[in-house]
Amino acid sequence: MFIQTEETPNPATLKFLPGRAVMGEGTADFARAEGAERSPLALRLFAVEGVRRVFLGGDFVTVTKADEKDWSLLKPALLGVIMEHFTTNQPVMLPETAGAGAEAGAAATEDDDEIVVQIKELLETRVRPAVAQDGGDIVFHSFEDGVVYLHMQGSCSGCPSSTATLKMGIENMLRHYVPEVLEVRPV
Repeated sequence: MFIQTEETPNPATLKFLPGRAVMGEGTADFARAEGAERSPLALRLFAVEGVRRVFLGGDFVTVTKADEKDWSLLKPALLGVIMEHFTTNQPVMLPETAGAGAEAGAAATEDDDEIVVQIKELLETRVRPAVAQDGGDIVFHSFEDGVVYLHMQGSCSGCPSSTATLKMGIENMLRHYVPEVLEVRPV
């Protein structure tokens, strides 16, 4: 098994591509080992000293390290954990919790008004694929009084360039296509 790695715009995160589906659908974001019990893979990654966050995407795993740790020391250990996990056919998520808590992304629901449907569609088709390439995800949270609130995950969470991405990229695009949008803020 060959696992590719990619740097992300966030120097504290690294994206691992195992060459197979990780989550398939949805995502899972774990800010600490406590609460990651539903993912055997995330728990194993947190067992590596210096791992601060684990994000599971459709076909990738993004790991955030502690500032004082060096990738040259962490990367081989993380590659070993991911390789062993997939070669032994361990589940990424436990079956009874596979759908529980997985982020649904920006999919529109019947309860959404027309503006929210437009916002979610733009996020789903134009934003999420781009940030997934960088090992992250951006999930719609709410739209109130002209302000779109988004939750940033994976490499986007804590990334130095995330504010610029929100303001210069996502906010400008949403304001162009949806005039009711005045601002975009992180949750």
